[in-house]
Amino acid sequence: MLNKKDSVSRSAPDSSPSRQERDGNVPPTVWQIGIMMFLVNTSFVMSYSFSGLYLKHVLAVSAISIGVLEGLCETISHVMKLISGMLSDYIGKRKNIMVVGYILSVLSRPLLAISNTFVLVFCARAMERFGNGIQASPRDAIIADVAPRKRIGASYGLKRSLAYMGSMFGGFLGLIAMKFTGNSYIAVFALASIPAFIALLILLFCVKEPRRFDHPAITSEAPLPAPKLSPKFSVKNFKYLSPTFWLIMLVNSIFMMARMNETFLILRMNEGFQPDPMFAPLVMIIFNFGTTLSSYPIGLIGDKFDRTKILFIGIASLVIADIIMYSAIAKITMYIGILFWGIQLGSTQNVFVSLVAEKVPEDLRGTGLGIYWLINAISAFVADTLAGFVAHHISLNAIFVSSGIIGVFALVILALLLNVLHHTPKKRRKIPL
Repeated sequence: MLNKKDSVSRSAPDSSPSRQERDGNVPPTVWQIGIMMFLVNTSFVMSYSFSGLYLKHVLAVSAISIGVLEGLCETISHVMKLISGMLSDYIGKRKNIMVVGYILSVLSRPLLAISNTFVLVFCARAMERFGNGIQASPRDAIIADVAPRKRIGASYGLKRSLAYMGSMFGGFLGLIAMKFTGNSYIAVFALASIPAFIALLILLFCVKEPRRFDHPAITSEAPLPAPKLSPKFSVKNFKYLSPTFWLIMLVNSIFMMARMNETFLILRMNEGFQPDPMFAPLVMIIFNFGTTLSSYPIGLIGDKFDRTKILFIGIASLVIADIIMYSAIAKITMYIGILFWGIQLGSTQNVFVSLVAEKVPEDLRGTGLGIYWLINAISAFVADTLAGFVAHHISLNAIFVSSGIIGVFALVILALLLNVLHHTPKKRRKIPL
């Protein structure tokens, strides 16, 4: 699996951080990446809030076509997350791969601004998701590389909180931009390029390629590759991932099938409660407020307790959100449901990513994160396609029924998983040197 010529001695000077670095505060690199995510999400929400309405009202695209578009774009993103994660493990560098992804994301903004057909909108969205996929796994792996072992959940929680604060800010900017441009979708899409470009500058000139920790052998369920060695770029590395990792991915895959794209929340609000497109950023603001509210606290709690049990909070929040939004007869009720929809995202993604960082060897963190995102891709495509089909053939409100049923099923599978883990004896294995 490993190229011995790339090995680095454990005893080399400065090859590993001090105990204070391992167990201390959240490092500056996490803050820098968090600020980048703040700006990128600001840019994304400014354009994304209106993309579904632009497709429906200006380009006359059907709900089922929007669902397929969103599903395909998310699939592209998540497939690239696997490839880029494996590649970052293979070459031992993460920042350069991130730069490529951010450049593509920046270029997608002006392309969306000149898109006047469904095909061009698809190309712009696909480019944005392609770039997002390239940078996501290396970015999350960098956080795992630099985060103190007792602050992994807090580090991911901080990064996600900053990211979703950016999403809220992007919603406010979208409202202001739409008002002052006379409801011009194209002008808003063009303005969204600015914060994305600033994020790219921060990546180029502020974020440094980190030195990586020796793997602390948190997982004891699979033979681990020796630390500081370069894995081959091969799917054969999957066998080094623990059984617990794959069981968690099973829960994740079912749960993600319940998580249709937020575009459908906007379309439901537009159809039943608010015909004015100015409301769209408000949906994203409330959604991202819920995510921001839950991400960092859940990260802190996860550093002290069993993360798999904490997943119940997030999955249950999704079911609650579905019940509220299905039964909503007033805007305020719908907004409460959207708030819970945001809470479920902040409560689940942070936990899933933290579990991946804990359950896989350091040398395969990018690969493990890539697999997580790939599974998300397949499940997201199923979720969006199913939501589009249900909305087209039944009603937009019926999508909350299908989502809630799948969410309950995910809770049942998670309960069974906890029972299996509780009765599985732990056998510690030494890391082969």
